[in-house]
Amino acid sequence: MYHQVMQDNNLPQNDSEIPEVVEIPITGTIDLHTFHPREISDLLSEYLKECIERGIFEVTIIHGKGAGVLRERVHRFLSSCDFVADFRLADARSGGWGATVTILKKPDKAEKND
Repeated sequence: MYHQVMQDNNLPQNDSEIPEVVEIPITGTIDLHTFHPREISDLLSEYLKECIERGIFEVTIIHGKGAGVLRERVHRFLSSCDFVADFRLADARSGGWGATVTILKKPDKAEKND
């Protein structure tokens, strides 16, 4: 999966400011530390859908501990997704409250054949 990384300013002013495109490996774990908060919803939507396509139904989202703003944004997004079955904070071995374990819904066989 590829994702365009935005800079803090809204639009590029010249070619040297064109957002960088980075490849994001689909492994079942995504670290959001390097992404701008306004990118999170689109990024997670694409990433989680790609995980479903690849048969990965448990995903760890690393958002960090901090003040909890990013965690709240991630949880709000996950609550609104119809392809998310459940999510919870990770256990202490997997990042504790700095990560969220997400369970994705398995597609119906009828949906796969369409």
